[in-house]
Amino acid sequence: MAEREYDVIVIGAGAVGENVADRAVQGGMSTAIVEAELVGGECSYWACMPSKALLRSAAAVRAARAVDGAKQAVTGELDVAGVLRRRDAMTHDWNDSSQVEWLSGAGIDLVRGHARFSGEKTLTVTGSDGTEETLVARHAIAVCTGSAALLPEIPGLAEIEPWTSRDATSAKQIPASLAVLGGGVVGAEMATAYAGFGTDVTVIARSSLLNGMEPFAGERVTEALRAMGASVRTGAEVVAARRTDVGAELELSDGSRVAAEQVLVATGRIPRTGDLGLEAIGLEPDSWLETDDTLRVDGFDWLYAVGDVNHRALLTHQGKYQARAAGDVIAARAHGATVDDAPWGVHAATADHDAVPQVTFTDPEVASVGLTAAAAEKAGRTVRVIDYDLGWIAGASTHSDDYQGAARAVIDTDRGVLLGATFVGPDVAELLHAATIAIVGEVPVDRLWHAVPSYPTISEVWLRFLEEFGRPTPS
Repeated sequence: MAEREYDVIVIGAGAVGENVADRAVQGGMSTAIVEAELVGGECSYWACMPSKALLRSAAAVRAARAVDGAKQAVTGELDVAGVLRRRDAMTHDWNDSSQVEWLSGAGIDLVRGHARFSGEKTLTVTGSDGTEETLVARHAIAVCTGSAALLPEIPGLAEIEPWTSRDATSAKQIPASLAVLGGGVVGAEMATAYAGFGTDVTVIARSSLLNGMEPFAGERVTEALRAMGASVRTGAEVVAARRTDVGAELELSDGSRVAAEQVLVATGRIPRTGDLGLEAIGLEPDSWLETDDTLRVDGFDWLYAVGDVNHRALLTHQGKYQARAAGDVIAARAHGATVDDAPWGVHAATADHDAVPQVTFTDPEVASVGLTAAAAEKAGRTVRVIDYDLGWIAGASTHSDDYQGAARAVIDTDRGVLLGATFVGPDVAELLHAATIAIVGEVPVDRLWHAVPSYPTISEVWLRFLEEFGRPTPS
């Protein structure tokens, strides 16, 4: 069996693995990346990018129809075939040649195949043709294998062969009806996308939509889905499923039934660690890999877990943030350099705890960062919550004829800093980074009075937050 040795080996060539490898190479480390599927991973081909391509066209049509003068120009219906063509172009028809070229240019060796641990710092990689080779890491191995859709143990569900998020984002044919199990981000986004296609959508969620965010976010998205013609069933669970001649039938906990041509399961994620040979290094297969803030797996000095697989923050941008810290700290440790792992240090993924930004690309969009009011109070913070109707802002009136939106700021009154912010409305994603900077930088609210929002823009909500909070009193 052939054997190769590198300073660093990365398992998984998605966005997270690419960034770990790139930072390690820039730190002077010889690096290989192992990938069994497509270089670029989940985000490029089955998640972030194709899902946004599916959502954008219908959102653009709805936005145009909300403005007098533009709505008269929209005389046709959505061209679903055109949406799918755009999605295919964005995924390069699931061809990773450009990503492979980037790896080569970055000085990262690509090893195609499935990697399994066979010992300390050692992997056996099996190629698609069955050939095997051994890879040995001198310093570190980083597991960046991500997560997969959870298939709940519901009688009959596996037999109806439901879609997962991968199927929903790569579909070549649009079903006439779709039942979505789960009211989280994936469920809400795909319900929005398919409702935009004209599919008869039913969302089934055990609790409210977007549970864990500020309550008004899920409420607004629920209202919008219903306005698009979708049915949203909350407080109900699927207890059984069966295949029918035209699709599937789901039995709910309240005794009712839902029929649909296709079923999408979006009820959670599981780590992709089941077939990595973790038992060879004393870890449990199918487990999340817990790490410290430098992304090193607990109990190891050479093993790192970065991105979804560590269950810290299951978001591509947060995984890439972790990857930069991990790649840099691997190189620092290998060279005996100083490790800056204090909170907010260059080698610490501190933002994973209380400063995680996220945009849910429903219509309306939901942009959130930091702690919700409930989470802040649970953490023992003394807070003041400020809510504001975005429709009252002058910039919103220029955006559409009847702008509907809401915003919330969660302020730590003891320290006078922002802890969290949530915005719901058209195009609010672009408001989020300002809030993220304010939270990460712990910018005093008193100083924010000098960050003047341009007029007329929706960013004027920052001034409204400050006015509600109150002007500082001169000492």
